Amino acid sequence: MLPKRQRLLSSPAEGGLFVAGLLFLLLCSPRGSCLRHPRPGGGGRAPGPPVLLVPGDLGNQLEAKLDKPSVVHYVCSKKTDSYFTLWLNLELLLPVIIDCWIDNIRLLYNRTSGTTGPPDGVDVKVPGFGQTFPLEFLDPSKRSVGTYFYTLVQYLVNLGYRRDDDIRGAPYDWRKAPNENRDYFVALQKLIEIMYEEFKEPVVLIAHSMGNMYTLYFLSHQTQDWKDKYIRDFVSLGAPWGGVAKTLRVLASGDNNRIPVISSLKIRDQQRSAVSTNWLLPYNYTWPPNKIFVSTPTANYTLQDFQKFYRDIGFEDGWLMRKETEFLVYEMPPPGVRIHCLYGTGVKTPDSFFYETFPDKEPKIFYGDGDGTVNLESALHCHKWVGKQKQEVILHELPGSEHIEMLYDAHTISYVEKVLRGS
Repeated sequence: MLPKRQRLLSSPAEGGLFVAGLLFLLLCSPRGSCLRHPRPGGGGRAPGPPVLLVPGDLGNQLEAKLDKPSVVHYVCSKKTDSYFTLWLNLELLLPVIIDCWIDNIRLLYNRTSGTTGPPDGVDVKVPGFGQTFPLEFLDPSKRSVGTYFYTLVQYLVNLGYRRDDDIRGAPYDWRKAPNENRDYFVALQKLIEIMYEEFKEPVVLIAHSMGNMYTLYFLSHQTQDWKDKYIRDFVSLGAPWGGVAKTLRVLASGDNNRIPVISSLKIRDQQRSAVSTNWLLPYNYTWPPNKIFVSTPTANYTLQDFQKFYRDIGFEDGWLMRKETEFLVYEMPPPGVRIHCLYGTGVKTPDSFFYETFPDKEPKIFYGDGDGTVNLESALHCHKWVGKQKQEVILHELPGSEHIEMLYDAHTISYVEKVLRGS
């Protein structure tokens, strides 16, 4: 059995991986420069450079259109005439109806191609590339439970920025890892170049959670000349650079984030099917090889035991997903641009798990430091880039700042404003 961590922190609510609280896993923030540029049409001036937001896991809307050969329940729609909101629509997460949602949003893994795809008759798309609406509110009804980047965007608008003009969003299919989203990166590069040409200033990238991993992957595939020309700053919020410990619980027994009407075991298959979940397992460049993440009466699982872990939970496709994605940012190259790493501390964060019955019962959770989702060890990997690139690497601690709430935190917003104003 795992020993209890000596430092058991008590602080704001811990983050999560799913719905309402589900919004709690891996995202990002903005940053900018000091110069001002004329507004199109001559009306007013923004206080800084153009801003591009990159969301994290679960961090933007998804839409779907159906023409299915069969359904899992008679209440489920088999065919729709148009696209509807797949994420986030709280009505689809109600008992019974959630079975329809799980069947529509899940991915199927192809062992031959090493890629995933939707079930037959399900077409999923990402709405609003280049716009902010799909990541300001995850629920188009704008219910508060789905609020994501809205507070930050509205603050920048109050400063003089304009939505879909000099502040834009770059949503993507967060169920997948970068190797399955190649078209996204082509579009992302083009969008950045367009913003640069329009405003005559390099762009400030603001990423949250897993969006930081996506951004690092993107930057690692650009030349230094390109980065020097088009990127002014990279503001990183709550980055899981070394993966997150709680991913093992999600894969083993599911995580309903303490929402009573949702069964952890019911949503587990959907959570497992997302390649990005497997991509975010802890990495050995951050964690010691003998660190025990999961313990049972008969076995311990460390970084060296992931294949056995997947076999023992009955999800061997997950091991193949991990092998297909582990190398994507494994070298952890410095981004090659000035980066501001903002990270939360002082929130109890899942660090390891003990299962009396493995894997189909809830575990006992042992906590460490972090932002409730991202462990401090993972967030601080940013420090390893100090001195490894000519551009500045700036770390900024956000005490008591939870993983999602840091997007609304006054200290975060103040820091972003200072970056944009060049302070």
